[in-house]
Amino acid sequence: MKLIKRKNYLDRLISLRGKDVIKVVTGIRRCGKSTLFNLFIDYLQSDGVSKEDIILYNFEDFALQPYIDNPQKLHEEILEIARTKPNIYVFLDEVQNLKNFEKIIDSLHLRPNIDLYITGSNSFLLSGELATLLTGRYIEIHVLPFSFKEYVETQDDQSRLDLLFNDYLKNGGLPGAIAMPELIKTDYVRSIYNSIMQKDIMVRNAWRKSDHFDRLVKFMFDTIGSPLSANNISNVFKDLGFSISSPTIENYLDAVCDAYLFYKVQRYHIKGKVILSTQEKFYAADLGLRNIVLGQSAGYNIGHALENVVFLELLRRGNQVHIGKANHLEIDFVSQTSQGTTEYIQVAWTAKEESTFQREMRPFEQIKDFNKRILLTTDVEPLTIYKGIQKMNVIDWLLE
Repeated sequence: MKLIKRKNYLDRLISLRGKDVIKVVTGIRRCGKSTLFNLFIDYLQSDGVSKEDIILYNFEDFALQPYIDNPQKLHEEILEIARTKPNIYVFLDEVQNLKNFEKIIDSLHLRPNIDLYITGSNSFLLSGELATLLTGRYIEIHVLPFSFKEYVETQDDQSRLDLLFNDYLKNGGLPGAIAMPELIKTDYVRSIYNSIMQKDIMVRNAWRKSDHFDRLVKFMFDTIGSPLSANNISNVFKDLGFSISSPTIENYLDAVCDAYLFYKVQRYHIKGKVILSTQEKFYAADLGLRNIVLGQSAGYNIGHALENVVFLELLRRGNQVHIGKANHLEIDFVSQTSQGTTEYIQVAWTAKEESTFQREMRPFEQIKDFNKRILLTTDVEPLTIYKGIQKMNVIDWLLE
């Protein structure tokens, strides 16, 4: 597989080099955080930084167990190296595995000659004591699996973008999975899913294996893009003969979002300009993981899978994303860009039939402002404009 340099993420690290903030790289397990560190280290060395001035610890490595059990030893070792050097770069990979990591990070950051970079696969990294200690002293760079554009760049034959897009919907964008031969791709993605469930959820929350939790995760993958609440999930399970309380489901929902397995998207009242606290939607971090859990049934709701791809792309572009409420109708996404503009986006697998097209247009017509409106579909046709609304092919949009 061709090496993809993840330019957007790498450029952010380069721009933060030497700045007096801790660079915190977050994201789901195996999304490319460690590779990003390696790319940045390559850049540093190409810019004249010697190997001796770069320290990298990956706390997934069993060889580092003595440091994990005794973080004071790690702390003393780094300070000893830093003592005789004007500047060093310290990379702590999967630092949440290190005991008392909050205090170690805070202490190292106090040293003016240490430029500190850390990664974590759980939002626990930026909660609780660490967030309190480091308020205003860190910048988060959130890494997602490969975009479709990056996925295309890994392929030798790029002549049939439609076929590549179908593969992307099936296999997702986890970098390691893309590099695997087809025969073992499924096993590789399943191993990642099992690691997330075990290390980032069960162990982190001190839970034992739970059939109810497994059912909840499968239900969430099956209903991506559908409004959910703890109460209605509890009622669905009750109808199926399983009793799970709403508070327990709330804990489960928090856990899968903390592990970056899902992203919760709140609703936004467009006219009232307020965030609504009910009926959020959840989208998966990667469709390859979804297909592992659901198997053959994953393809039954292809429209919501397409929504999922669009949602993740909006996040990659640095946007704040909500579900829009326009009177009694819904806009799939209200996207507030980093430039301060707002875009309204509808997603449909196809809108060739007039009735489908008009159904997708109606929510747009409820909005009275003049912000950009886009309908994304897989229909193969050039960009068209209808009453100021752009209809465009989703692959073209993804490759912009």
